[in-house]
Amino acid sequence: MVIEIDSGSGFCFGVTRAIERAEEILRSGERLNCLGDIVHNGIECDRLHKMGLRTIDHKDLREMHNASVLLRAHGEPPSTYLIAQQNDITIYDATCPVVLALQKRIKNKYLEMQESGRRGNIVIFGKKGHAEVLGLLGQTEGKAIVIEQPQDAEFLDFSHDIYLYSQTTKSLDEFHIIIKYCQEHISPDATFQSYDTICRQVANRMEHICEFAIRHDVILFVSGAKSSNGKILYEACKAHNPNSYLIEKPEEIQPSWLAGANRVGICGATSTPKWLMEQVEKHINN
Repeated sequence: MVIEIDSGSGFCFGVTRAIERAEEILRSGERLNCLGDIVHNGIECDRLHKMGLRTIDHKDLREMHNASVLLRAHGEPPSTYLIAQQNDITIYDATCPVVLALQKRIKNKYLEMQESGRRGNIVIFGKKGHAEVLGLLGQTEGKAIVIEQPQDAEFLDFSHDIYLYSQTTKSLDEFHIIIKYCQEHISPDATFQSYDTICRQVANRMEHICEFAIRHDVILFVSGAKSSNGKILYEACKAHNPNSYLIEKPEEIQPSWLAGANRVGICGATSTPKWLMEQVEKHINN
């Protein structure tokens, strides 16, 4: 049996950067809180909790004072920074640079629209309630419109200007479908502009992981239950290789899955640590 770990799987740059920052602060002996799970992988979160990282929510943030808080890669709305300032909280900002740049673009467009007085909508293609999307919405004081799938574009008001952005981890193909639909339906008296804000490090994984799935008899996809990216990539694996199985930890592997397999592929989400995929490989060998 040949076992291969996908070289393209594992933490994206933004997640790696946030975790390294957390480890650096914790090693210095400082008490550190993280606003939300630092990554959507329970096993990695447990590892960092054992190092001393405490996960808090926005309710905790409003009630604490004189503390240190790490902002994860997903980013936060302006209101979070304001609360921190009011409560004498030290912020360690680990927002992914790609997300940070997107926040600034949306904020600048919103201010530009406010100054011009022209009627229009900022539209964000993303998952409602997702941490990154909440941070983007905050740049528009909650006035942007969020659409979760291409079909939702049908309900937009095409008589007014539309400025379309995307959550950094959404499907590039679906984003192009929305762009085409908007171009075909926008009023002659209105303006439509789209801004490709999808992270290529994440978007390019789709094609790569489909090719990886085809090359193996069995696929073990390692991902946390909360990972949106993981669900999308796993479904892509399953579509290209029916013998694909979603697991969170090595102990979930059933021997019957591997019966008769010559090539086993191990891959995961942008929130899946490399060391966990290596543990899956070790578990199979043992």
